[in-house]
Amino acid sequence: MNHKVGFVSLGCPKALVDSERIITQLRAQGYELVSSYQDAGVVVINTCGFIDSAVKESLDTIKEAMAENGRVIVTGCLGAKANIIKEACPDVLHISGAHAYEEVVNAVHQHLPPPTDPFTQLIPPQGIKLTPRHYAYLKISEGCNQKCTFCIIPTMRGKLQSYPMAQVLTEAKKLKDAGVKEILVISQDTSAYGIDTRYQEINWQGKTINTRFYDLCEQLGELGIWIRLHYVYPYPHVDDIIPLMRDDLILPYLDIPLQHANSGILRAMKRPASSENTLLRIASWREICPHITLRSTFIVGFPGETEEEFSELLDFLKAAQLDRVGCFKYSPVEGAKANELSAPVPEDIKEERYHRFMQLQAEISRNKLESKIGTTHTVLIDEITQDHIIARSKSDAPEIDGLVYLPPTPGITIGALVNVTITDNDDYDLYAEVLEFDGLI
Repeated sequence: MNHKVGFVSLGCPKALVDSERIITQLRAQGYELVSSYQDAGVVVINTCGFIDSAVKESLDTIKEAMAENGRVIVTGCLGAKANIIKEACPDVLHISGAHAYEEVVNAVHQHLPPPTDPFTQLIPPQGIKLTPRHYAYLKISEGCNQKCTFCIIPTMRGKLQSYPMAQVLTEAKKLKDAGVKEILVISQDTSAYGIDTRYQEINWQGKTINTRFYDLCEQLGELGIWIRLHYVYPYPHVDDIIPLMRDDLILPYLDIPLQHANSGILRAMKRPASSENTLLRIASWREICPHITLRSTFIVGFPGETEEEFSELLDFLKAAQLDRVGCFKYSPVEGAKANELSAPVPEDIKEERYHRFMQLQAEISRNKLESKIGTTHTVLIDEITQDHIIARSKSDAPEIDGLVYLPPTPGITIGALVNVTITDNDDYDLYAEVLEFDGLI
């Protein structure tokens, strides 16, 4: 019997971790993972359903898999809207929602029974990873308790469910022991970690610690590898971890989605509504940790956004001087409360504001990167090509931030940590010369 499973993972890093867990379980049971529809006995598609473009991509992928294979199991965020999937592809074998690991595995069992003698010893202790060997995502919780009006994540993934602290720390240690140099901590709301457990006390390696955001960061920092924090909601207690960044326990990098600067728009979004306080906090963080990198995301064209309110957002960008910024044009999401708001912004105005926003941020980014010329940094090697070596600094998360380009250098390998001197820049990337690696100059 064919025990081969095709797997397609769409969406964000949180979905990627879900895919890794499902694949690890299937591989442990003796299934073989294949990269083509034609070779697979069944195809599993982990979907995204956050915005319209993601829904379209997911549905297009399902249709393609049905046409090429015909035996398709669907899971992930779009699975929460099973009617949409059934309408487009009524013959899919099974549909489940996000992080439904057991349900997906059971569906595979039903439609493609496992081998009778699986070789579980072939699975590495850290499980199957879909990222390069030198970095990995560590998901610390599911769901979200926020009520942002533009988002339907709580509907698709439920309320906050923090993973047990011992489980998270054990997984992190396994990743380090497997040679991972960088752990990217992710969830829907990373700084809310432990709130749902009432900060339960646990014993970890002879110490009593709390299931709390700060304690998690402190313990991860003791691993001695790069620890990068993503999706950090700006609660007041986030201030407490900045000294950990100053002391190089965790990377001086904070991904904190602010979404807007105008208080009226923020209230309509049900987000924290004080750009003045945010600027004061940013100044405080930089005073404590001058080399901190701040990343954020914003939405332009939210319903009711006026030109004056958008200009206030641009003024905030100029004042905040954030290092890394992403921008999204508001897109109506089925089921989101923001759809009920009046005065939708026309698409051509959204587009125009998006380009003005990105043009300003490109200038800010270019100036900040130019100030790094002549300075020394440690970079992590991601890729080696015939023309150059591609790396990332402590200020750069994979796939979303800039890169550091190095000239071809014999002896450097993927996953190596290398000391470099910055020699040039463009709007978002740096160029550098190699100083030292593996103790050799």
